[in-house]
Amino acid sequence: MSRRKSPTPERPTGSRTLRILRRTAGSTGVILTLVVIVAVVVVANIDFGKGAKPPSGAAADVSTNELARELGGYTMDPMMAQAQATARERAYQAQLAAERDAKKRAAAERKRREWEAFKKKMSHDPSAKDNQKYAKQMNALKGWGRCWPSLLTMWNHESGWNEHAENPGSGAYGIAQALPGSKMNSVAPDWRNNAITQITWGLSYIGSRYGDPCRAWGWWQAHRWY
Repeated sequence: MSRRKSPTPERPTGSRTLRILRRTAGSTGVILTLVVIVAVVVVANIDFGKGAKPPSGAAADVSTNELARELGGYTMDPMMAQAQATARERAYQAQLAAERDAKKRAAAERKRREWEAFKKKMSHDPSAKDNQKYAKQMNALKGWGRCWPSLLTMWNHESGWNEHAENPGSGAYGIAQALPGSKMNSVAPDWRNNAITQITWGLSYIGSRYGDPCRAWGWWQAHRWY
């Protein structure tokens, strides 16, 4: 008799899928376990303020907090503190001096430019009013403000405040009627045309000879010259 082959048992549906899930679950468990171990090690080595790494140069067995406590009691020697304060004061004063010098230089340069511009203006036939304006300012700077009416009247008689006025008889020249006019070269070589040069010379002459325009005008009234 011929033997009948027994039928091969059927494998349960989905058996391969189950095996993959079991393997994956096992691997995941291992991974999770490793993650937990690593986290525990890391946390165990973290120092939350108790023994933090000291700064460079500190002793290896001294924590940052301990070093801070030690340095907290440090007191600078009074002489060292005074030396530091003195150095700071000197630096500050030097800075202030430099700023003052810079301001002074700037102010001096500004005045020089204004002066040069004014001289240039006055050397090109200024009016009698311009000449009087400048003379009044310079007269006040000399402390003779109260004598301005005397100077105004006296030089009205002398030249009418004309920088080119010339006395044909004596040769006196300019606003202040210098005799001879070349004497004003002691102030500046532009004395023939520059009213500023002439007024500067005239006020200098009055100060040296009479003391102020009030006395010069009194003399002029008595003698018709000054």
